[in-house]
Amino acid sequence: MPLEDNLPAVSVVATPTKRGAILELASLLDQCGFPALACPSLGGTLGLCTSLAHCTRDIRYFTSIQPIYYNHPVEAANTAAHIHEVSGGRFGFGIGVSHGPVVARLGVQAGKPLTDIGKYVDAMKKQEQFSGQLPPIYLATMRDKMLSLATRIAEGAIWANASLRHMPTQLARHDGEFRDGFMRTNMIPTVIDDDIEAARAINRKTMRGYVVLPNYRNYWREAGYVEEMDAVENLIAEGRRDELASAMSNAWLDDCTLSGPVGKVRDGLASWFEAGIMPVAVMSSTSGGQAHAIRQLIDAYS
Repeated sequence: MPLEDNLPAVSVVATPTKRGAILELASLLDQCGFPALACPSLGGTLGLCTSLAHCTRDIRYFTSIQPIYYNHPVEAANTAAHIHEVSGGRFGFGIGVSHGPVVARLGVQAGKPLTDIGKYVDAMKKQEQFSGQLPPIYLATMRDKMLSLATRIAEGAIWANASLRHMPTQLARHDGEFRDGFMRTNMIPTVIDDDIEAARAINRKTMRGYVVLPNYRNYWREAGYVEEMDAVENLIAEGRRDELASAMSNAWLDDCTLSGPVGKVRDGLASWFEAGIMPVAVMSSTSGGQAHAIRQLIDAYS
């Protein structure tokens, strides 16, 4: 039976050896009335999205995100148009430039992010006459310039680990730019556990991979977390990366992630809706893997 309104979207990853189980879980989320699935690039997001077209019926889903340097824009257009068609229009193509370490591993010579993403979207749209209708395109967004570009060339924006307290300020700066139907969503690391400190510990581990990235630190500085980002940079400079969790204040962590009992997590997700953002619960757990954590979320709304 469908659950109540204002359910969050849910992140699902095509984990190697567990892809079939994840597809079954996606079908369950569809049956329970969750509005959307977000599909990160781990494990092959386009393969997952192709399968979702056939194992789900009503739920929308989108890549969150597919790095543009993984695929030539012609092939990206062909694949995205195929998934869009066979899913009955339920698919959205979230793309971004990813992060420096990812691009470096690919051996790609990246240009300026705004320029590269603009050229990529333009090339995809030129291919549309051959590929067939493209799905809505969403851009990975963090700061104002990329958000403005998204409002001009795309149909939505995807944040990850964004600051709830900063979001209304950022959105207000772009109020006149948003078209009707422009999707705004944020990927939120989420852990449900009555032991809030245990839940926070899991989210601190997750966020460790993001605080080392300069673009994220610049964003969080703008959001007002100067002291925390200074502490992170000092630890990195001193070669003390194993101590990064000590620089993550509860105030910062609770603003960008969700940790704690069911009621606290549900209230936190509701706050994102109130801010004009569809939250995506990126589930982890203190007592199991991805599937267990997602079932905790389903139970939270049952």
